[in-house]
Amino acid sequence: METQTQFRQVDQTPAVAADETFDGTWPFEAHYTDAPGFQMHYVDEGGGTETLLLLHGEPTWGYLFRQQIPAWSRHARVIAPDHMGFGKSATPQDRTYWLQNHIDNLEAFVLALDLWDITLVMHDFGGPTGMGLAARHPERIKRIVSVNGPTPFGQADLVDRLTSNAGVSPWFQWILQAEAQGILEEVLGHLDYNILSTLKLNGFVRNEIVTDSWIKAYGAPFPTPAQAAGGIGWAKGFATGAHQFEDPDPQSKAKILKKPALAIWGMQDRTLDAEHFLPLFSQLFPDARVRRLTGAGHYSPEDAPDEVTQLVIDFLVENQ
Repeated sequence: METQTQFRQVDQTPAVAADETFDGTWPFEAHYTDAPGFQMHYVDEGGGTETLLLLHGEPTWGYLFRQQIPAWSRHARVIAPDHMGFGKSATPQDRTYWLQNHIDNLEAFVLALDLWDITLVMHDFGGPTGMGLAARHPERIKRIVSVNGPTPFGQADLVDRLTSNAGVSPWFQWILQAEAQGILEEVLGHLDYNILSTLKLNGFVRNEIVTDSWIKAYGAPFPTPAQAAGGIGWAKGFATGAHQFEDPDPQSKAKILKKPALAIWGMQDRTLDAEHFLPLFSQLFPDARVRRLTGAGHYSPEDAPDEVTQLVIDFLVENQ
């Protein structure tokens, strides 16, 4: 398998300090574990026997869910880890950043914290990462929530849908073109500078939410090309075919398909088209509720924070 570009920097200190609040917009205490082999940051709020496990995607971090965490933590224990190379987690230079690596990391994280009765809340590549965990440990999963997050789980038409989506997605088209031109690492190596254009390309609607603190929060994890390895890796893995989806065995699939599930989709998503990805969800959970948010884009927790918050709370209450 192709090896991801290695960087010269060897410092494994996370780019964002543990006590950084981004002008008070991120007030949560930082927690860390080295269970996955690097400093993995996570938020741990609320309490109780149930766990909401919030899984972000590209190129965000737990900050994406900052408006939901206080409300959700009144109903359950809320844990929001930052994937390797994102947020307040470290960016090791001797690792690759393919999907299967993120699944391995999440598995180590969940086992180290011994999490059970997990409700997966998955955005973007948090979807295939969370579904990979579900395939390996279905007994630990209680509910599934997709928030503009794909749910690959052995569907026969998965590759066809990914290919069709790439044909209409400006983000995936850019990735393929940039890789072919040899500029993917160079451009995404400066996510600290071009984070706003990257997020906008993927699709968010509420321009009024963009403040200096907001831009700083999303750009801060990537101050150097070396520390942008997470953002580069996810894009490069798609361009080169390096990502490997977890294929559930029949027993695991049967268990997960019985779980309560909810899909929330911002319909102005420019990256993950609902036409191509919601059918993947409905194949698995034909009786599950699908809520389409007409005024929200790819980053629906940002575009429709109140709606996303309440939909998940209602789902928890209805599926005790």
